[in-house]
Amino acid sequence: MMTKGKKFFAYLFLSIFSLISVFPLYYMACAATNKSVDVVRGRLIPGAYLIENYKALIGNQNLGLALFNSFRNSILLTFLCLLLCSIAGYGFEIYHDKGKDTVFAILLTAMMIPFAAVMIPMFRMFSTLGMINTMWAFVLPSIATPFMIMMFRQASRSFPHDIIEAARIDGLSELGIFFRMFVPTMKSTYAAAMTITFMNAWNNYLWPKVVLQSNNAITMPMLVANLQGGYAIDYGMLMLGVFICTIPTAIVFFCLQKSFTEGITGSVK
Repeated sequence: MMTKGKKFFAYLFLSIFSLISVFPLYYMACAATNKSVDVVRGRLIPGAYLIENYKALIGNQNLGLALFNSFRNSILLTFLCLLLCSIAGYGFEIYHDKGKDTVFAILLTAMMIPFAAVMIPMFRMFSTLGMINTMWAFVLPSIATPFMIMMFRQASRSFPHDIIEAARIDGLSELGIFFRMFVPTMKSTYAAAMTITFMNAWNNYLWPKVVLQSNNAITMPMLVANLQGGYAIDYGMLMLGVFICTIPTAIVFFCLQKSFTEGITGSVK
């Protein structure tokens, strides 16, 4: 057991590093309420310039459209990714054979290919298909990722095979076993996968910047990048844009943090 002295220093150490981790968020929130000149000076207390920064933001960029596009693309991508990757991971583990092991090894090898190496061929492909400036150009390249398939396959290893055999004897179909038994059992894994996928989709900048060339297809990371253009940057407006862009992912993570931890560690209840 830890002595009182050791416990004190342990909590002190954790508190210090927690404050260091939270400080950038605090600074961002304070900067969003201050004038640009105060942000440059490093003011660390909230100001009274939030409304002015918001008016400047919506006057400079189409904030409502960017939020709508980001939510639509991220939610659709998250739903399709969880559905397809969970089915693939379940199939790789439950219907096991050497051929599937070879395919899975090829998928894992694909994880080592940098995105920059495939970005140009993907752009040419979507351009040929006429999908530039559509949400499908954003969604399709990420709906089935090797990492998510591997994550669901690892989770499927803890799913009792005796339950599957019993369900088959009772006449339940394979899809019924997956949707009525596997999915409810793996709630924590789905929560972890949803958190990772939604955050990656929401924060994605490079690929949307390449394929979403129309102003009507702008997303929140693209909007924030646009705020940095020009000769004079309004840092108060910029930090407000960053703060608004951060809120959805923060809410998703804090709401699902317990299930996220359980899903990453592979625990099943």
